Amino acid sequence: MSTAVSFPLGASTTLAELARDPHPRLALMRAHEPVSWLPELNGWLVTRRDLALDVMRDSVTFTVDDPRFTTAQVVGPSMLSLDGAEHARHREPFAAPFRPRRVHEGFAGFIERETDRLVTALEPAGATELRRSFAGPLAVAVVTEALGLVGATSDTVLSWYDAIVRSVSDLTAGLEAGPAGPAAYARLRSAVEATVADRHASSLLVSAAGQLELSEVASNAAVLMFGGIETTEAMITNALLHLLQNPGQLALVQDDSSLLDGAVEESLRLEPGAAVVDRYATRDTVLGSAAIRRGDLVSVSLTGANRDPAVFTDPDRFDVRRAEARLQLAFAHGPHHCLAAHLARLETRIALQYLLRRLPGLRLDPERPATPYGLVFRKPDALHVLWDART
Repeated sequence: MSTAVSFPLGASTTLAELARDPHPRLALMRAHEPVSWLPELNGWLVTRRDLALDVMRDSVTFTVDDPRFTTAQVVGPSMLSLDGAEHARHREPFAAPFRPRRVHEGFAGFIERETDRLVTALEPAGATELRRSFAGPLAVAVVTEALGLVGATSDTVLSWYDAIVRSVSDLTAGLEAGPAGPAAYARLRSAVEATVADRHASSLLVSAAGQLELSEVASNAAVLMFGGIETTEAMITNALLHLLQNPGQLALVQDDSSLLDGAVEESLRLEPGAAVVDRYATRDTVLGSAAIRRGDLVSVSLTGANRDPAVFTDPDRFDVRRAEARLQLAFAHGPHHCLAAHLARLETRIALQYLLRRLPGLRLDPERPATPYGLVFRKPDALHVLWDART
């Protein structure tokens, strides 16, 4: 029996639909084909939360260690593209600085100062596009601080990031990557080498160099740079969009700042910045009712899992007091759970605090609506806002 007959919803699902507005289609698939074959994806899509967890927890059966993994084609093997003992060896040297207490001690002050600087520059205008004027610059500044690269400014790090991401995106789309991405990675690697060689440098890269080869430190620095910029920019932008689209929920947060954590978790649940994670089957196996063959691509829809009504009551509603919001999977799960999740949460919470406190009457620009978009990474292309500037 053909997959089109066995998985009719998957057969009629387009990647364009999933990039534009995936939620209605994901709900249908979750209810009727929770593991479905998508011809346009040339792989399986998993949309139910329990099955998503099964895939992400089992790195023996569902691995990232595959030649098709595009990030590794640009920056080489890293904690993102390895499993088992090699994954643990790459990840462990970077783990300690991202534990909750170390994150707060090491980064809270810097994030507050940088956020204050960015908001102070915005305050008089009464209007801006927040993704590029605030969320992106804050994410880049924090990553630059975290990496501690000698001689590298935020602008430099952003230029490397842009070029590497373009190369990865081209490869993912089946295109040939241009020379800009590898060239940017070579410059990043040189900066890593200079940082490690500098006796006065204090950086997580220096400590990692005691346990990893320099090429391995560089590849993992690239992964941290990518994750820290792309997903954190999305977290801040999406969270603000959800709050401003829901005035009642915004009022709750403004009356009780302790609800900010709930707002961040709920935004992560409704629209995770990274919508899917990819795995590759190492053997023939069965997942749900689907017979998966060795070598098949298995994409886990974090977006689909995060609105599973078996776990989240009224799952399409934004509720900052939702008790089960922390069960969201926006940071993935299992061995590849996001290393810097605590840092991203801290950054987003501080960003929201400052914006809501310092920009009175903050609201969406009704003339320039914002909608999340993207197949793999989802956020609005732009978030235009207005506020009552003080004269």
